[in-house]
Amino acid sequence: MKVVILAGGFGTRLSEETDIRPKPLVEIGGKPILWHIMKIYAAAGLTDFIICCGYKGQMIKNYFVNYFTENYDITVDLGSNSVDFIGNPSEKWKVTLIDTGPMTMTGGRLKRVSHLLGGETFCMTYGDGVADIDIKRVIAHHRAEGRQATVTAVPSPGRFGVLELGGGVVSEFREKPANEMGWINGGFFVLEPETIDLIANDATTWEREPLEQLAAKDQLAAYRHTGFWRPMDTLRDKRELEQMWATEAAPWKLW
Repeated sequence: MKVVILAGGFGTRLSEETDIRPKPLVEIGGKPILWHIMKIYAAAGLTDFIICCGYKGQMIKNYFVNYFTENYDITVDLGSNSVDFIGNPSEKWKVTLIDTGPMTMTGGRLKRVSHLLGGETFCMTYGDGVADIDIKRVIAHHRAEGRQATVTAVPSPGRFGVLELGGGVVSEFREKPANEMGWINGGFFVLEPETIDLIANDATTWEREPLEQLAAKDQLAAYRHTGFWRPMDTLRDKRELEQMWATEAAPWKLW
């Protein structure tokens, strides 16, 4: 099963980093967050990736072209004009990198790579979020539901505490329970090929017309994930993920 990763956005809310690199290459523990996402899928046995590039996409291409040089010891024999890599590669991935345009919306990016999917069920997610999610379970849930699409639903993060007021004073302060916040799109989709027919063109936002139409037709299943999930939207998010990785308390490290 192929995995499509949307990696072409501008990442404007993380401009401290994205002014110089695309958001999927922003590093957590010395590795791009894109690498962490791919490792989550590889832990489930999915190693055939299609990366939808856009903003500063050449940097993502260069990262994978130079992957062995950057990550492995090498022996360079100038006499025989050869380069040997020392050790066995830990990532035996197939990575296809497609330029889907700098201004293309999320749905448009997916439509641009549809010819590479072979008319088969595939996974799709965003290039900026990690989770301790069992991808095999998401796929099994999709097959059991028998619908055209499955989205991973996650509790809306309760970033703000709740004040219980009694008259003019605060009687209680508590964190707002997740079940009061509802569920949001956490990515980690499983999709049938016909879902791409709902995408009109480059201007189509996947989260609008396609998902709305699927829901209206009762063709959008939800896999509820109540474990760890975190998008890297801001510098604060990056720092928190960095801290988790540095203290060996990264829940998304499933490998």
